[in-house]
Amino acid sequence: MERVLDGIRVLDFSHFIAGPYCALLLGAMGAEVIRIEPPQGGLDRDIGPYAPGGQGMYPWHYCCNKKGITLDTRSAKGRTILKELLAKSDVVIEAFMPRVKKKIGLDYPSLQAINPGLILVSVSGFGQFGPYADRGGFDAIAQGMAGMMAVTGHPEGPPLKEGSAIIDYGTGLYGALGAMLALFQRQKTGRGQAVDVCLLDTAVSFMETVFAEFAVLGQERRGLGNRRPYTAPTDMFGAKDGYVNISVSTNKFWDKFCEVIGQEQHKKDSRYNSNRVRYQNQEFLNALARQWVATKTVAEVVQALTSAGVPVGPVYSIPQVLQDEHIRAREMIVELEYPEVGKVPLPGLALKLSETPGAIDRRGPEIGEHNQQVFGELLGYDQAQLAELKKAGVI
Repeated sequence: MERVLDGIRVLDFSHFIAGPYCALLLGAMGAEVIRIEPPQGGLDRDIGPYAPGGQGMYPWHYCCNKKGITLDTRSAKGRTILKELLAKSDVVIEAFMPRVKKKIGLDYPSLQAINPGLILVSVSGFGQFGPYADRGGFDAIAQGMAGMMAVTGHPEGPPLKEGSAIIDYGTGLYGALGAMLALFQRQKTGRGQAVDVCLLDTAVSFMETVFAEFAVLGQERRGLGNRRPYTAPTDMFGAKDGYVNISVSTNKFWDKFCEVIGQEQHKKDSRYNSNRVRYQNQEFLNALARQWVATKTVAEVVQALTSAGVPVGPVYSIPQVLQDEHIRAREMIVELEYPEVGKVPLPGLALKLSETPGAIDRRGPEIGEHNQQVFGELLGYDQAQLAELKKAGVI
């Protein structure tokens, strides 16, 4: 089936999560993505968890839908081969610090000299300019510096980071969007451009209205646990056999909620009949919901509120996520076969297109798995040349 990015070639020099996830998304939409690692393998192959055979599981998801080659870009011959690849490509994704990529010829002016239509997506901790541009950065560092950790956790506890690498994934999404916009613009001009995305920018952009609240209202938001600041009752509540999240975020939901829990006398009470006053009475309203939920099972709560049209959902364990019929129906869990391991469940593709759908349907490559295909078929190197390159440690 046709995919949107059929015919687009992407060179992926990135590692860890944000850059590789950006490349994965382009590959899932049809681009030919070539992951380029040093001959000994990328840094992220040594990060846990580890499969029983000892291989790192980290790249399994982030490298799906990619071909894998090895290339020593520090050697003279490696840089020559790199230029050949760049001349035949459309997008480059890299995660080097600004001063490092210039040394190996992946800075934007160098790429433009080789191929004016190339699009460069630079993924970093702090961006390509600014006082912190040469600093290294990871997801938790960005969360902390953006104030995200300050508004996460419980009021009596310390700042807390998100449980998953949400900023890495967000930066990967921004990078993929930037690549698509640049490809769209290239159709008009024939020229590429540089796309600059970074973890700190992503984290700041995810901060809702917290900065306006402080500047305009003089209110500094703190950790609220599982509550939301301006709706109620909205929290995680304990049932007999687990937890549920309930979000009563409109007046309509409030009226329905009161009917379900048998507290209709509160529907028109001036202290609770509008979002503008309900959030000021969170303690009472959350306690009201807590008392009702505690008498029921998770299934009973979900059934009762769902039937009334009130947003509610169970708080799943990891095994429960894997078993959920809706998540499975949406193909958000895919199983790919990995050598010596078998089928591995991985997150699917969240973006659904009706006419040209993408898919995560090919496992991540082994180190240098596609050297023969890329160097031989794409660049025209014969077996003797490839053997010599391997002997010299270039590939």
